[in-house]
Amino acid sequence: MLRSVELEVRHLRAVCAIADAGSVRRAARELGMTQPSLTTQLRRIEKALGGQLFFRGATGSRPTPLGHSVLCRARPIVAEMRALIDEIASASVRERGARLRIGSTNSRAVAGWLRRLRVRLPDTDTTIRTDVSANALLHMVAMGQLDVAFVHEVEGAPLRVPDGLAAHEVIAREPQFIALSDAHPAAARDVVHLRDLADDQWMVDPSVDGEWAGLRRIWTAAGISPRVVHGDYLTTVDLVTAGEVVTPCQPTARSRPGMTVRPLHGDPLAVRLFMAVRPEGTLAAPADALFADLTASYMEIAWSSETYREWLMRQEGPLPLPVPAAAP
Repeated sequence: MLRSVELEVRHLRAVCAIADAGSVRRAARELGMTQPSLTTQLRRIEKALGGQLFFRGATGSRPTPLGHSVLCRARPIVAEMRALIDEIASASVRERGARLRIGSTNSRAVAGWLRRLRVRLPDTDTTIRTDVSANALLHMVAMGQLDVAFVHEVEGAPLRVPDGLAAHEVIAREPQFIALSDAHPAAARDVVHLRDLADDQWMVDPSVDGEWAGLRRIWTAAGISPRVVHGDYLTTVDLVTAGEVVTPCQPTARSRPGMTVRPLHGDPLAVRLFMAVRPEGTLAAPADALFADLTASYMEIAWSSETYREWLMRQEGPLPLPVPAAAP
């Protein structure tokens, strides 16, 4: 018997999101809510149902027996409501024209991808959603909330790729570099050894899928155990330039005043970049065309990034040389 709140579809969607994400924090990000708001909502739902829906621990949230029972009833309802919304949205799109909903984890290649897509599809309403969680974006593609997603998968920490998605690989192994202060002794070197950073404090964003596991793996292999502070990579520049932290970064990351980007010796930390689509989905353009535009954008950014370009020139791969522009 409901005692304090009448359950609505949004409540059921929240319960399903927590179960799928494995934590309230990640579910809140996926739902576009703050963690405290979702926690408060969950407590109200549990109070209404008269029992705890999730076991909460350091590793995340697991459904209780009551939670499993509620999820069995909630998922079909949420799925039916989503299907209804999608059907209405599809009808609206047919009246207004085509649309393309793309998602991406943080990458400088996205701007060029959007630019190319808008040239290719001038009559299509192209939108972008970014998220630090690759798993959340893949889930949204599988659920029909996005048409395509560009994500990265940390080496040694596989993503939870939903059944039925097709993966188009942009690059099998992209090395991750390190961002550090210009004043750091290692900044003067072309390549930085992990042992040179053993005494530094590392900034890590634990909400980036696989990042924490990947860093622990390379630290263990190198025999170091650095100090760690958790934070958002988008706000780390000031701490890096001040010499307070070092942090992993993409090889295409821009160097900022006071900050240096360097490759790590032996490239111990790497990611796989790929584009995911539903094969049965209706796209505004063929998946191969979307992938070609994404690949061209990534190549453009990679070869225009000075530190990454120098690294690429020392390797036998993994990217082909850029095609020279045609003479005017």
